[in-house]
This record gives sequence, C-alpha cells and structure tokens, in this order.
Amino acid sequence: MAISLSFDDWLALTQLYADYASAVDSGHWELWPEFFTDDCVYRLQPRENHERGFPLATLSFTGKGMLKDRVYGISETLFHDPYYQRHVVGMPVVREVRDDGWRCEANYAVLRTKLSEASTVFNVGRYLDTIVRTPDGLKFASRECIYDSEMIPNSIIYPI
Repeated sequence: MAISLSFDDWLALTQLYADYASAVDSGHWELWPEFFTDDCVYRLQPRENHERGFPLATLSFTGKGMLKDRVYGISETLFHDPYYQRHVVGMPVVREVRDDGWRCEANYAVLRTKLSEASTVFNVGRYLDTIVRTPDGLKFASRECIYDSEMIPNSIIYPI
C-alpha cells in the first residue's frame, strides 16, 4: 500500500525527529516535554515485553506533567554519574496517514560517553510514534521506545 505525504509534511516530520534528538542530546532537559501533547504517552519498554503484549515497562509516563516531573528529577534530585548521550536516528517510516497526523516508526541508537571513558552503545531499538498536528506544530501524542536488549545498564536517567 502506497502512503503519500506532501513534501512539506515530510520535511516537518523529519525535522521533528532531528529536533527531538538534538534536544535530548543537548542537556537542555526543559525542551523535552515540549515535543509532546498535553495528554501524551511516553514508554520505554523491552522488545520482549512489547512483542508479548506485557505491560511492564522500564519507564512509563502519561501526560506532559509527568515528563516535566522527570525533567525536575534529572535536573534537581537524581544523583548519578554524569554522562553525555548522542542519538543516531533513522529516517521515519510512515506506517499510517491519519487526518490529524501519522503513525511512524524509526530505528535509533543511543551512544553514551562518561567523562574520561570511551563511548559505548547504550541503548538500541525503535520508536513507535503517533504524531499529531497542533497549533504549535507537530507533536508526539505517543512515543514508545522499544529497546532490543533485555539487559540495560544499571539505570536510564535521560530520555531515549
């Protein structure tokens, strides 16, 4: 089945993915919630649980308020060994066109660099997204980060 988008829609969609990666890699955490609708869903879940339909997720937030709480936690309360992260995100594949937006999928890899250490592959998987048009531009109504490995480092602090 052929899915068609206007060039302007395709450009806006790919810009959303690029801007998201840039924001979460910049360390300006207050930018992260602004990529989502007020009633959004953000989940980080292992592939096995996702494929089996199990609800258990590593992180699960409903609503922009919960994302803002996470930002507060990252910025003000969580104690952790600082690191940098860098996202490499594949081109989004549009799976469904809707009147108000799209269902998309994109592969991602997140590299992590701790101070005075070599960079390592931190998390790899795919995004399953519902993207909608809003008066403020395209936003994620839902973002499921489905990571491939059942094993993850001792903690995931920053957004994937």
